[in-house]
Amino acid sequence: MAQRVLVFDGDCGFCTRSVGWVRAMDRRGQIDVRPYQEPGAPESVGTDAATCAESVQWRGPDGRRLAGAAAVNAVLDTVTGTPIPSTLYRATAGLQERAYRWVADHRSHFPGMTPYCQSHPGSCART
Repeated sequence: MAQRVLVFDGDCGFCTRSVGWVRAMDRRGQIDVRPYQEPGAPESVGTDAATCAESVQWRGPDGRRLAGAAAVNAVLDTVTGTPIPSTLYRATAGLQERAYRWVADHRSHFPGMTPYCQSHPGSCART
């Protein structure tokens, strides 16, 4: 099976909590979840740290990179084993991307947990 990679903001408590749900739902271990602060993580999805800081990134088994709400829907497709999330996304992409952007811009105001990079400092590069 080709690798699926999800790259998130490891300095964000809300993001860390969200990927915790992904890990819990990914019972078959299909997704490699990595903070973008981990050396090599941005490159693993074909981009850079600045792009990863803007939105969650996904690289699917076909090698294609998705970001934002499209990435979230690809993750949901994988963990549910159905293409329904991405099918709905295609019908409502504009709305979902606006909602994703609002949440991303206000993520520090949402309930979270200890950010990944704070609880795993050896895994995250500091510049």
